[in-house]
Amino acid sequence: MASFTFKSFFLAATMAVAAVALVAGFQFEVGGKMGWRKPTGKEPETYNEWAAANRFHIGDTIHFTYKNDSVMAVSAADYLNCNGSAPVAKFEDGSTVFEFDRPGFFYFISGHLRHCMAGQKLIIRVMHPLEAELAPSPSAGDDDWAPPAVNSTTKLAAFSFYITAFAGLFTVLYFLV
Repeated sequence: MASFTFKSFFLAATMAVAAVALVAGFQFEVGGKMGWRKPTGKEPETYNEWAAANRFHIGDTIHFTYKNDSVMAVSAADYLNCNGSAPVAKFEDGSTVFEFDRPGFFYFISGHLRHCMAGQKLIIRVMHPLEAELAPSPSAGDDDWAPPAVNSTTKLAAFSFYITAFAGLFTVLYFLV
């Protein structure tokens, strides 16, 4: 009887770990090692180029690290005009984590007008759950089509898959022995 209870507990624990691995969001570091700061013009990519190279999903988070600055979530119009007078949200703690809770566009600017005007602003598109599953097919005459680059969320999904497969295999072998 004790063996059955242990096996049941082990199976439940394995399934819980697998479920968490599959639904866990990914955290992106805005600006990489440099963090959220006013662009100098020597950066390898703009904030928006960085965002376009990644896929963001509901549950993912972005982490802003900054000094003597702030981050504002704003409307599209305020983003275009670097207007921080009526932000949706304002953060000034130097280390801000923002979680995406819906699909669509999110707009962020620096709280300093000159920084925003210099390019310290960011647009992020969060994928709709169905869009994330359906990859676009190449057009018939498109010779320049290439597979998309592997980004962080793809790596996380692959890692979650292998962890889940390993846990399942381990569980099956455990019950067979």
